[in-house]
Amino acid sequence: MTNRLNIAMAQLNQRVGDLAGNAGKMLEWRAKATDADLIVFPEQQLIGYPAEDLVLKPAFAARAAVELAKLAEATADGGPAMLVGSIFLDDGALYNGIALLDGGQIAAVRYKHELPNYGTFDEKRIFASGPLPEPMLFKGVRIGVPICEDGWLAPVSLHLKERGAELLISTNGSPYEIDKDDRRLEEVFAARVRETGLPLMFLNRVGGQDELVFDGSSFVLNADGAAAHRLPDWEEHLRMTHWTRGDDGWQCADGPKALWEDHPADIYSAMVTGLRDYVNTNGFPGVVLGMSGGIDSAICAAIAADALGPDRVWCVMLPSRYTSQSSLDDAAQCADMIGCRIDTIPISPAVGAFDAMLSGSFADRDVDITEENIQSRIRGVTLMALSNKFGHMLLTTGNKSEMSVGYATIYGDMAGGYNPIKDAYKMTVFAISEWRNAHKPRIGLGRDGPVIPDNIITKPPSAELRPDQKDSDSLPDYPVLDKMLHALVEEERSVDEVVAQGFDRDTVVRIERLLYLAEYKRRQAPPGVKLGTRNFGRDRRYPITNAFRSGR
Repeated sequence: MTNRLNIAMAQLNQRVGDLAGNAGKMLEWRAKATDADLIVFPEQQLIGYPAEDLVLKPAFAARAAVELAKLAEATADGGPAMLVGSIFLDDGALYNGIALLDGGQIAAVRYKHELPNYGTFDEKRIFASGPLPEPMLFKGVRIGVPICEDGWLAPVSLHLKERGAELLISTNGSPYEIDKDDRRLEEVFAARVRETGLPLMFLNRVGGQDELVFDGSSFVLNADGAAAHRLPDWEEHLRMTHWTRGDDGWQCADGPKALWEDHPADIYSAMVTGLRDYVNTNGFPGVVLGMSGGIDSAICAAIAADALGPDRVWCVMLPSRYTSQSSLDDAAQCADMIGCRIDTIPISPAVGAFDAMLSGSFADRDVDITEENIQSRIRGVTLMALSNKFGHMLLTTGNKSEMSVGYATIYGDMAGGYNPIKDAYKMTVFAISEWRNAHKPRIGLGRDGPVIPDNIITKPPSAELRPDQKDSDSLPDYPVLDKMLHALVEEERSVDEVVAQGFDRDTVVRIERLLYLAEYKRRQAPPGVKLGTRNFGRDRRYPITNAFRSGR
């Protein structure tokens, strides 16, 4: 039995499916923690999180077992023991679990008991629930290891306390959501400390995985509820923590306490992180996007420059006869401020060709939205051609307000591989644009100073697909629309409930109708960074064919 422990916290990124690569990185970080007795890694660090249905492949589970055994063998050198999350096949059932690797062997394994099955999580369809776990014995210390959701609910921690646990180490794959960092520390895990009277370590990963981003923001709470450590958000970080056993139990010595980003800096960092890891992990040399002179494409270009560096961002202006000189000037100025490449490819020849090609079929029909959508689709085809020819991934730039009501052209401006502002309402886009002009993000690779011309932020939004067009011709003003959408989407309010908040009934009925009708478009939209609790795709899953309306 020992009265002192040095426990290293490895707040890491990962790559789903790269078992050998993830294992190698864990050994690299273990080598940096030579003074540690134990080094702890995030949930499922060996396989990557979330691996989704990859875990159902027998070959995947078999390879995970092989790599875990190799990691265990590495601990025979007398260095730090390791807590490593992986998957475990046991008597025909698959478990999300964690292994204590020590002395060249797998010394203990514990399975996750509480399986989340809400929002982005659907673990019950792939994993079996483990029994209420017993503490792990390490150097004579009984350590309780609640795995992610096990720590978000009370029963596992209380059981571990009853079974003699002396401290709690919670390994997590907890995706970013707005305000979640403070909620983890001040509400959820502070409650576990109060309930058990035990100190607790919360370890989370960082980085992007498809729609999800992980913000880190790991911490240690002592038994009195005070924070002993706060790790940085958005950055990989190795933190050594020093623990001593006293008359009142285990105590962690105070260490650095990072300040976590406030709004909207955290939203911007989430977008940068998600795009950076999506592009880099999938091996794209850079990104290409249509630069319209509007705020959505401008902020996407700025995010891309901060994620990848300006030299990997290629903006293309695709003017039609409806494109104003002001938009051309704004786009050019924005690209110059960001420091990225910009080219201009007029689409008028292609529009004229389509007009001539369809003149016979459209002879008895008035010009309408069809011709507007043709322009958008010509732009989509052009940008995809550049993407195919040069290998750059095409970014889409539609915000959540537009995607909610279908104010986007399928196979047109929706064409692309990733959308950094997919879960950001229009007013959020304005907020992060103003913030970026006043601040360079801590993790950003872009230029200092403003990156978006003021005129782009202040001018009325327009798709410029017909003369003098403005978004407000088709939609309520964005401050009003966004409040209605937040109630309908994030809060799942009925029409009557939204009207009770002071909105016009006919307008709310119309917006709800558009919201449901646009589901088929959203199903074909590219992935994008999840910011809130009800992003389209993982959180909010509605049928495409749907006759329900709450307003009738």
